[in-house]
Amino acid sequence: MLDAAQPPRPGEELDTARLHDYLRGVLPEAEGTLELAQFPAGFSNLTYLLRLGEQELVLRRPPFGTKARSAHDMGREYRVLQRLHGHFPYCPRPLFLCEDDAVLGAPFYGMERVAGVILRRDLPPELGLGPERFGALCARLLDVQLELHSLDLEACGFADFGKPEGYTRRQVEGWSRRFRAARTPDVPDCETVMAWLAERIPDEPPPALIHNDYKFDNVVLDPTDPLRIIGVLDWEMATVGNPLMDLGNSLAYWIEAGDPEPQQKIRMLPTQAPGALTRRELVERYATRSGRKVDDWDFYYCFGLFRLAGIAQQIYYRFFHGQTRDPRLKRFGYFIHCLEGAARAVIARS
Repeated sequence: MLDAAQPPRPGEELDTARLHDYLRGVLPEAEGTLELAQFPAGFSNLTYLLRLGEQELVLRRPPFGTKARSAHDMGREYRVLQRLHGHFPYCPRPLFLCEDDAVLGAPFYGMERVAGVILRRDLPPELGLGPERFGALCARLLDVQLELHSLDLEACGFADFGKPEGYTRRQVEGWSRRFRAARTPDVPDCETVMAWLAERIPDEPPPALIHNDYKFDNVVLDPTDPLRIIGVLDWEMATVGNPLMDLGNSLAYWIEAGDPEPQQKIRMLPTQAPGALTRRELVERYATRSGRKVDDWDFYYCFGLFRLAGIAQQIYYRFFHGQTRDPRLKRFGYFIHCLEGAARAVIARS
């Protein structure tokens, strides 16, 4: 049940000789021949498993053929982990950062491996997560996100991180620009959704440290106790901003058993399984436990859907223009159609 690595996808191999030479300099205690595999999930930064003798670590680097280097800032992601380590117990320990393109053709960093179970599309039966236990895990997932939102920014070294003032409006305007810039001719233009969001920017709550891609397949579960979360991964989009935007981004992935068929077809997580909390139940739990008002939920959920369409569009752009051969990306144009339809449905009933 542990998350397993596989041989690298064609076109995403790394120069193991150069990498091994580099690692000998930054990890002098590591011994043995370098073995390299790739974690096949994920669609943005690439993630590899490195083995050096008895030591296992994880390497992250930008995707090949990336359109926007600033969207894959390895140094920033590494420094987030540095600041978080010791304050947020689910954060992997960072080990090294290499910003010299001569080693692998792009910056990269390494961190400790948090080995455990990662939930993907469907629940593994052997986990024994019946309705009651899975409902408890859904609640726990939300509670860990709330722990992140409750961190003392100054104590963690994030008081000067990001630009929290006006964060919500910048996100709406920024993702609108990015969608338009990356749009391919075979997807909806999303102009109706963008206009609706721009007209309804809500007042912002006090800022918090937010993950911006917090969901089941970015958390690691203890294989001996799957109700226990032992790791939170993929910090590339973390910043200080509106915590309700973070919640909306998370629940854009949360497809319920009763959602329409187009959403069911793009489901990537087991959020429809018996016992799963609904989006409404999660929002109510968040409001009760945080003390924050969530009066503008339609806005935050609609933005989460649109932002997810924007992320998918940026990834699909690379496939459409032949910058990557990853066959998983072929369906992303369809994903964008479904997400735009879901966002328009939110607007229609709001």
